[in-house]
Amino acid sequence: MSEKINSTRRALRILKALQGRSVIGLSNKELADRLNESPVNITRSLQALIAEGLVVKQEETGRFVLGIQMLQIAVTHQRDTEKIQARMAEMGQRVNAGAF
Repeated sequence: MSEKINSTRRALRILKALQGRSVIGLSNKELADRLNESPVNITRSLQALIAEGLVVKQEETGRFVLGIQMLQIAVTHQRDTEKIQARMAEMGQRVNAGAF
């Protein structure tokens, strides 16, 4: 069980490390150095993230960047947040209208 937790944590740390690196990405070695992990463990986690579309390996450079699935998650979250904010604003207007 502990290995699964460590693997999950490593994958999440990789995603965080790739944040803001959409253009140039990071190499396996750079990720390993930043996260204080072995390159082998980084490779294993990257394989899982790539399989899920969360990370992409750039063909030209061999470096890793966040994948389209991460963008889709972010956009969906933003839309959901906007819907919640609109609903809250509507409720606030109703409350204020009834308060006078």
